Amino acid sequence: MTDLPDSRAIALFLDMLASERGAARNTLLAYGRDLEGASADLSGRLAGAGGEDLERLFAGWADLAPASLSRKRSALRRFFAFLVAEGIRPDNPALAIAGVKAGQPLPKTLSVDEVDRLFATLDTDLADAPGPQAVRLKALIELLYGSGLRATELVALPRNAIRPPQPFAIVRGKGEKERMIPLSPAAIRAVAAQLQLVPKDSRWLFPSGKSHLSRIRLYQLVKALAARAGLSPDRISPHVLRHAFATHMLANGADLRALQTLLGHADISTTERYTHVDSARLVATVKGLHPLGDG
Repeated sequence: MTDLPDSRAIALFLDMLASERGAARNTLLAYGRDLEGASADLSGRLAGAGGEDLERLFAGWADLAPASLSRKRSALRRFFAFLVAEGIRPDNPALAIAGVKAGQPLPKTLSVDEVDRLFATLDTDLADAPGPQAVRLKALIELLYGSGLRATELVALPRNAIRPPQPFAIVRGKGEKERMIPLSPAAIRAVAAQLQLVPKDSRWLFPSGKSHLSRIRLYQLVKALAARAGLSPDRISPHVLRHAFATHMLANGADLRALQTLLGHADISTTERYTHVDSARLVATVKGLHPLGDG
């Protein structure tokens, strides 16, 4: 259907996402991997694939998690839509792909008591060995849970993104969009301590080698902290702490739209996933406030 090599078609598509849509680097990497993998599975004939080709492709992905399958479907649909828009092919065969039937998994989270155990462990670490590593970890966890930052946003924070005692930070998130996030007094103190250890000519708040702390290293640090706190490392990650921030804010009465802004969600439906944790409070609210609540 097209003579354009897959490698060239994929490169053109990713260039468009980056330049015209402002797609985040992680999105580009994920879509690139998905499309290159699909191309390999189809022996380099992805750009010219038909509906039956894609059905065989998805049959081979049947055991993937719903979220992964949904992302791959989205990548293919957008890829073929791009090819149609550019006149490279006349149709989008991915439109016929059935949606993922399994429900979207609810975000993992932590209880307030479990978060308290993490912070108690941090305080013990600082008391026992008040060195640069403990100071850095305290700042990282305060920002993850206290402000709901994404792991990518956190590790790449510029040195001047937070200027104590200012109670806010400017964060550049997905799609290079900036947003302001409030900082708790505890986070401000933790960052102030971290800044004392960061060279004044450093570009990053959390430098590591010639760049900044990696997401993988942050992931490892959070897992190790969970183990020291007596919690299962399998249940805890930087993303879970972000979820805990959101669910606990909502449970304490945060407005959903405000939470959407704090988290940097483009779509309110993404934020609405967190309402699952607060069903008990919602039921109690109806019983207490609705005219028929006691009926």
